[in-house]
Amino acid sequence: MRVTEKGQVTIPRNVRNNLGIVPGSDVEFVLQGDTAVLRRIEPSADERERDVQALMEHLRRHKGSMALGDLDGDAFYKLLRD
Repeated sequence: MRVTEKGQVTIPRNVRNNLGIVPGSDVEFVLQGDTAVLRRIEPSADERERDVQALMEHLRRHKGSMALGDLDGDAFYKLLRD
């Protein structure tokens, strides 16, 4: 782990992956004797609901805005799967 400017730390990829830490995740360090334990802070139900609502609003704003050329939706998804 490396401390950078503004209190940021670099967390090794395997630790991030195992804890489900992504950019913007809230974490805390808990001191246990002479050891610091890193914990991911779970967002509250209100925060999760707010994030879901923001995503849904984003999707509603952009619905139908993707230009597919002459592809219809089924052809586009087939292209993605192949």
